[in-house]
Amino acid sequence: MKILVTLLLLTFSSVWVQAVEYHVSPSGDDAWDGSRARPFRTISAAARVAQPGDVITVHEGVYRERLTPPRGGLSDSQRIVYQAAEGETVVIKGSEIARGWKPFVGDVWKLTLPNSFFGDYNPYKDLIWGDWFVDRKRPHHTGEVYLNGISLYESHTLEGVLNPKPIPLTVIREGVTVPLDLEATTYTWYCESDEENTYIYANFHGKNPNEELVEINVRDSCFYPDAPGRDYITVRGFRMCHAATQWAAPTAEQIGLIGTHWSKGWIIENNIISDSKCSGITLGKDRETGHNVWTKDPCKDGAIHYNEVIVRALEAGWSREKIGGHIVRNNIIFNCEQAGICGSMGGAFSVISNNHIYNVWTKRLFSGAEIAGIKLHGPIDALIENNRLHNVGRGLWMDWMTQGTRLTGNLCYDNTTDDLYVEVNHGPFLVDNNIFLSEIAIRNYSEGGAYVHNLVAGKIIRAAQSRVTPYHKPHSTALAGLRNTRGGDDRFYNNIFVARDAEIPDRNSPTRQVKIGYGLEMYDQAELPLYAAGNVYLNGAKPCVRETNYIERPEVDPTIRIVEEGESVYLEITFEQLPEGFVNPLVTTELLGRTVVSNLPYENPDGSPLAIDTDYFGRRRNASCPYAGPFEQPGVGRTRLELTGANSR
Repeated sequence: MKILVTLLLLTFSSVWVQAVEYHVSPSGDDAWDGSRARPFRTISAAARVAQPGDVITVHEGVYRERLTPPRGGLSDSQRIVYQAAEGETVVIKGSEIARGWKPFVGDVWKLTLPNSFFGDYNPYKDLIWGDWFVDRKRPHHTGEVYLNGISLYESHTLEGVLNPKPIPLTVIREGVTVPLDLEATTYTWYCESDEENTYIYANFHGKNPNEELVEINVRDSCFYPDAPGRDYITVRGFRMCHAATQWAAPTAEQIGLIGTHWSKGWIIENNIISDSKCSGITLGKDRETGHNVWTKDPCKDGAIHYNEVIVRALEAGWSREKIGGHIVRNNIIFNCEQAGICGSMGGAFSVISNNHIYNVWTKRLFSGAEIAGIKLHGPIDALIENNRLHNVGRGLWMDWMTQGTRLTGNLCYDNTTDDLYVEVNHGPFLVDNNIFLSEIAIRNYSEGGAYVHNLVAGKIIRAAQSRVTPYHKPHSTALAGLRNTRGGDDRFYNNIFVARDAEIPDRNSPTRQVKIGYGLEMYDQAELPLYAAGNVYLNGAKPCVRETNYIERPEVDPTIRIVEEGESVYLEITFEQLPEGFVNPLVTTELLGRTVVSNLPYENPDGSPLAIDTDYFGRRRNASCPYAGPFEQPGVGRTRLELTGANSR
């Protein structure tokens, strides 16, 4: 036994001794050994030699390369860590500086590049395509042109560069719709290619591109493995931008500006990620289980195709042991035209927290059914917590197999599509302590959801769905069955609902498939039961006719306002004194019961019972009578609450 212990200690000591910290610097050389005194020149050189347990520390500078890690770590304690040196600005770009522009006509310049310049991948020949992609009857390339760090608008004709017309785009700022800078939309570019060269035309409006910083996308990603199973990688503290990413459909391999590629146990934290042609961070599946199968075979419906992809993914090892379990936290993500974070099945068992995601789908040159701040398929037992999402089109989109998922403490506002869309799920999933302030707060095409202690200051849309979609065994990817979505079987406890304008839908209107309203009035005729208590309805929001134990005050307008000041966001709201004797239940696993379809309880991922006993700020709730909404005991009268910033959480 002593000999065995000694051998084990020697083995662990040997592993510890072998762990190496490699350094990378613009002043280095890839022929050196990667020590602090003799650093590598490229991050890729360090990646080629790094082994499980090693750390790659990258020093200040701009690195124009695609990181393709050849291996991952072995466990959470034996990771391969890629990190920016503390206090230093490290930028990884998927672009190159574009030099050699020639005057063409007026403010338009022309750049001619041999196709060999791009190597194996030319973004100016690669068109965006894929399942559920909408091209709006024009081509779109994965390439992009940047003038002093700002991307131009792609035109599908040379005429659109020679005589650009402003695009009347708008954005919502602090609840008010305002126009975007129209002149910015006239900075346009166009490309064409032949067998030898690629030609890019751009309207720089009087600026000389040879005297400014002009960059063009040349790489399809900044950090992405070329094969699945590169597990336990940490990426920390970088500024990553400019990637010619392709459309990331759930039925395709999803390549993001940074992505995990069907792996396990990544940590992506404290990065600034921007300017991806499609998606910023992807937690997606592989290519072997299917790649844009609906586009390739339109004879079958897309839902049928995706069910088949799920079966192939399970056969290929989709499970807690092999896939997911990632941590994505404290990142700033912006200027992506598809999604800030997306993933098909690869985000299961993951934690996505404290990310600030904004300016997604702002150009709106193309569209499709995968656009959101966070868009996930199959986020089984995932925790989506304390994220701030605004100006992203759709905030949170939980699509297919949202089971055991918890969305808590998220702040969504100024989104043009909706704040939360839950689509064709059967539950259980939990939505608690969130703040939803956009015109459409919740789009519910699911069943089996629990909505607890939220502030919902926008419309709710509810609809049934005929598509047949999976539900799973508890805390597992294993299939338990398939079912269409009938609607209902939802729980609403201790929420505050606010109607934001005078448009109050008529609850006695003819029956329609889609029901729209403020509050829970659209559940009046739901097929499955609704469980509701402790809710407060203000300014015309209406309860469900089946509901008891609620407060309705149509005369009270809390006058909600979001204010952004630097990095901080404040909520201005008026709280009313609730009447004596109004008792709200403490929401627990026991109270929530079991879902109809999956027949599962609302519980923590480890199977332990849960209780919603803290508020948005993490403060303890009154167990005997918690206050409605996300804030426990907020006081009475006009209040200003800091929601994000140094003093908020």
